[in-house]
This record gives sequence, C-alpha cells and structure tokens, in this order.
Amino acid sequence: MPDLSQVIPRTALPNDVLRAALGALEAGRRVVLASVVARHGSAPSTPGQKLCLFDDLTAIGTIGGGAVERAALGMMARALDELASAPKLETFRLGPSLGMCCGGSVEILIEPMMPAVHALVIGAGHVGAFAAPLLASLGFRVTLCDARAAAADPARVPPSAPLAGALPAQGAAPREAATALGEQVRLVLADHDDPEVTAGMPEDLSEAAALVMTHDHGLDQAAIEWALARGFGYVGGVGSRAKAARTRARLEAKGVPEGDVARVRMPVGLDIGARTPAEISVALAAELVAWRAGRQRARWSTVVAAQAGEEQAG
Repeated sequence: MPDLSQVIPRTALPNDVLRAALGALEAGRRVVLASVVARHGSAPSTPGQKLCLFDDLTAIGTIGGGAVERAALGMMARALDELASAPKLETFRLGPSLGMCCGGSVEILIEPMMPAVHALVIGAGHVGAFAAPLLASLGFRVTLCDARAAAADPARVPPSAPLAGALPAQGAAPREAATALGEQVRLVLADHDDPEVTAGMPEDLSEAAALVMTHDHGLDQAAIEWALARGFGYVGGVGSRAKAARTRARLEAKGVPEGDVARVRMPVGLDIGARTPAEISVALAAELVAWRAGRQRARWSTVVAAQAGEEQAG
C-alpha cells in the first residue's frame, strides 16, 4: 500500500472537484470520489463536501481535513486497488481511534469510478451495426466508422443505442453524424484513418480497443496495420482462421514487430459457435469485457508498483 502521508489535496469547491473527476475519467484515468453525506454532533466535515483521489495518488477537494481526511484517503486508495470495488458508506467516529476528541461522527460515501474504455468499431456492416450498440450497453465509449454513406446510416444501428442527426449529403466532406448529449454510439462517416475518427479519444490509445470488420479484405488489412501503428491496446479482426493466417503473414512480410503481430486477435471473440452477426457481436463483446477487466487491473498495479519504487529510491 503506498504511503499517503504526503498527499495534501488541492483546495477546491465541490463543483470543481466534480469537474476534475469528470475530466480525469474522460482522459481514461481511474478515480475515487468521497462525499460527506451526514454529520452527527461535533465534527469538522460539512455535508456536500467532496474529495477526489486520482490514480497517480494526487487529490483535490476536502472532506474536513485532519485525521478524518487521512483515514478516508487510505480507504480511497484501497478502493483504487480493488478491481470490482463498489461504493461504500463509511462512518468515521471522531474519537480516540482517530486521535480526535470532537466526539461526533461523519458519514462519507466512497465511490470508485472507472473510466469508460474507448472502442473503435471499423466497419458499419452487419456485424458492426450489432456490435457497436452492444458494446455501448456494456459501458464502452463506442465510435463506429465507415466511409460508405449507405452503411453509416443512423437508421441501421439498432435503437438500443440512439443516434441523432443526419449524415452529410452525398459528396460532402466526411464528418461526424450530429449526436445529442448522453448518446452512447458516435457514428462517423469517414475512413478509419481520418482524424475525426479518433477525435475525443485519449491521446494514449493503449487503453482503447480497435475492432476491424469492414466489407473488404484489403481494407481490413490496412485498418489492422493502422491500429497497431497507432498503439491501440486491443486490436481484433472479424474473419476466418485462413484469413487470420494470411493477415499475420502479410504483417510479418511488412516487418511489423513480432509482438505486435501476436497482439492481433483474429478471429476475434470467444469460441461460442457464433454464426450470425448478433452472435458474433456477443462473442467479441465477451472477449473485450474480459480484456477490459484484466487491463484495468494491470494498469493500476503498475501505478502502485511505480509509486512504491519511487518511495524506496527516496
């Protein structure tokens, strides 16, 4: 467990703490938010106060300072290190156990928050149209792209992931279909390597996934090469085992590093005997959920190890 004795939160009002937490989540970082729910008797905390601990062990806000805040930070750090940590309402009694004599108590809600993992679905064909809303329903932040206007039609995406706005007229420059706040799938009429496709994604794509399922084998190959070069943490492709072997052979022939070639998941998805577009979507979604869980655990463990190494070096 990292030493939190030197963590001094930056002073901020509750609304600024929420903005900072949201900004970190948007950037793909994990955070834990603590909120004062109730105060009983004499206590320094005020209901509504908020404190946020980030995955680099910096913090912003306050829930009263002093021993209460130090104890809460310890619980928040443990919550960061737990894979499936759930929100917990903790009661802190301000007595001898905390080295305090206030005599009251404080109830604090501690909420671990995981960032949404970005998933880029390249190709809005039969599988893509099913996979995108399914992934969105599982908490992924999904971008679905296709350069074909007929394919990138919001009407083709099942209603479980509502889309708003219209596509550009034929001949117009590729652009994102207009979407309303809170929608789960971002539909883009563009080629996979057009800049608007990755707009809004984290700069570091090692925590993002690219799923390739276009209408053309050559385009699939190009998209997989592009995804590897851009550093997507997960690269998967829909296709047969024979197509997978050819894809890997072409990657090797182009001098793609062996480690990157090995990262390509193709055929993508768990082997559940899937045949239809909906079944294939279920198979690939299940594999991506497993990757997300393992990836986030490994990522935080790396942060903790780095912190411990810095402390030992100091």
